Amino acid sequence: MKNNLTLEGKDNQLILRAYKKLLRHSKSFISKDDSKDIKKAFRISLEAHKEMRRKSGEPYILHPISVAQICVQEIGLGATSIIAALLHDVVEDTDITLEFIKKEFGVRVAKICDGLTKISGVLSPGSSIQSENFKKMLLTLVDDVRVILIKLADRLHNMRTLDSMSRSAQLKNSSETIYIYSPLAHRLGLYSIKSELDDLYLKYTDNRSYKMVSKKLSETKLSRDKFIRSFIRPIRNKLSSYNLNFKIIGRPKSIYSISNKMKSQKKSFEEIYDLFAIRIILKSEINDEKTECWQAYSCVTDCYHPNPDRLKDWISTPKTNGYESLHTTVMSNSGKWVEVQIRSFRMDEIAEKGFAAHWKYKEKVKMNTQFDDWISSIRDLISQKNYSPQEFIDDFKGNLYNEEIFVFTPNGDLITLPIDSTVLDFAFSIHSELGSRCTGAKIDDKLVPINYKLKSGDQVNVITSTIQKPSEDWLNKVVTSKAKSAIKNNINRQRKNLSSQGKDVIKRKFKQLKIDFDENISKVSNYFQYKSIIEFYYDIAKGSFNLKRIKEYIEHLKKVKDKSKSSIIEIDLDKSKSNRRSLDQKDKLIEFEGKKDNIDYSLSRCCKPIPGDDIFGFVTVGEGIKVHRTNCKNSPELLSKYAYRIIKANWYSESGIELITSLSIDGTDRVGVIDDVTKIISSQLRVNMKSINVDLNEGIFDGKIELFVSDTLQLSKLIKRLQSVPNVNNVVRLDL
Repeated sequence: MKNNLTLEGKDNQLILRAYKKLLRHSKSFISKDDSKDIKKAFRISLEAHKEMRRKSGEPYILHPISVAQICVQEIGLGATSIIAALLHDVVEDTDITLEFIKKEFGVRVAKICDGLTKISGVLSPGSSIQSENFKKMLLTLVDDVRVILIKLADRLHNMRTLDSMSRSAQLKNSSETIYIYSPLAHRLGLYSIKSELDDLYLKYTDNRSYKMVSKKLSETKLSRDKFIRSFIRPIRNKLSSYNLNFKIIGRPKSIYSISNKMKSQKKSFEEIYDLFAIRIILKSEINDEKTECWQAYSCVTDCYHPNPDRLKDWISTPKTNGYESLHTTVMSNSGKWVEVQIRSFRMDEIAEKGFAAHWKYKEKVKMNTQFDDWISSIRDLISQKNYSPQEFIDDFKGNLYNEEIFVFTPNGDLITLPIDSTVLDFAFSIHSELGSRCTGAKIDDKLVPINYKLKSGDQVNVITSTIQKPSEDWLNKVVTSKAKSAIKNNINRQRKNLSSQGKDVIKRKFKQLKIDFDENISKVSNYFQYKSIIEFYYDIAKGSFNLKRIKEYIEHLKKVKDKSKSSIIEIDLDKSKSNRRSLDQKDKLIEFEGKKDNIDYSLSRCCKPIPGDDIFGFVTVGEGIKVHRTNCKNSPELLSKYAYRIIKANWYSESGIELITSLSIDGTDRVGVIDDVTKIISSQLRVNMKSINVDLNEGIFDGKIELFVSDTLQLSKLIKRLQSVPNVNNVVRLDL
């Protein structure tokens, strides 16, 4: 995000203003020695970045200052983090070394800076620099969580300033954010930062939805504020009668969460009832928190009828990231459901600033050890060998779950697991040996299988057998990374003997074909799309890989002999042409940046893009380029893990081709309603239908229509017309 230019006088004023703001916000908790080190770090960073500018044109030094500001003001970190934030880019971008930082600021700051420094150099084909960098950063998590917290501050500032970046950089950064950084912020309890990251992701990947929800929230603000004032008036009076010290705030849900609800529930903005939450924050003494929170709950339910199925008690059993709060949903006098959150000031600070706020109260409150347990599970994951970076990230994400269940051991110990956890997950959470020998469990004196999904409140008694062994299908029966990594380790041990046999076989084959083994074995494994060489050896030993296929690799070598490494994408495309038909000139819909017109591509089935959708191309192995929408459900993983295989794509301005898309339509039945719908589609708007399927159940119809459209403009016009048909409740596009 940098260009080289010289600082000017006006820039110095901006820098000084930002630096003074940082000092002002950190003044209350830093010592004189801290102040000297912060000043020294600022001067080193200023000198190191003096000729650098961001893409926006502003001096680059403003970025590390802003990251430090977020660390202090929005996360609540201290002097060490301020110093590391100011220096977080100097090792990566300048001549300053980690040894120099260690000498000037000590081992701790140097380690944090090392964790924040990206891996440099070019990796072998098939590797992902993004996954390598994620893994390196996460390796430091078990040693010092501040690395992750500073990285989240860095990512937040980059997302806030993403306007000046190229479209491809916007997509890459946004996808990485929703794929790994937003779940990390959630896991560390940084809910405000998570919500902002989510909203910014939507802004850059589905700007149409972002603007629509944002506009609707703005247009309804006055009526929403009026409703909130009316709603909280009786609650305020009731709380005051109990002499509780409190404040009440109403805040809207994030744009991203509202947009998601509209899509998942197939509802319009007006039909989403929980657009905001009322929060009651009590100024309680530590020992009185629980009592006063339940008193406040009683006040709320005295004023409004609660939904008994929507009570969530995270005070008695906090979430694993330390979140504590009472949530209830009540029916207002106007017939709307409203979510009410009740918590103390301490709980609210932990909810907003997450893990960093724990330390402020650690001496006063007996903190739960669940966060330490989570760190321990990450340490176990890191210790696993034969893990590709992609596998590591996928399994790590399994630890970033949103919903949790609470189950018990036979002795009554509480175990927290992600939702959808099975008996196997439970067994492995106790001990890897118990999990490996698990054959089932007893729950309420009832025998259940290893893949039985647990529910909150279950008391689980694991049944084992000495002859039981994990198998590969077990990986589909667990959701926790601890269970997955233990199963993989066990399978790897079982494979070890077979793999060594497979290695001997392929060595002999290479010798016969006069191919150098050491130089080519990893390339051959990558070419045939194996995640690891061990798996390749294993398949050879089992006989599931035909050694005659090695000749394919030899042919591949001949093709690329005179081509440089930078031609990897071209090689994949050339290879795909032999298997698939190229599109004729008249069929051309899409142009790819820097690529010839005769490139083979297809439109992805997972999101069914049509002209007008924001799109990108993804280079596959053997299937040409797959074109996805930027808001496709698979795009975050593709863009964050495989950015080197992404190609910028644009629709041709005039294609004249109609593509299939799908609509979901529902409403209340009446005579002729479906006939009215088909008339609008076929007669009035002259859109061709491929199929229409409608189910009718007790006066409610629900249908799916497949039709041919030329672009998103035509589709939007069609949806608007269909929604105006009497008795039609909702019409939405289904291709997400």
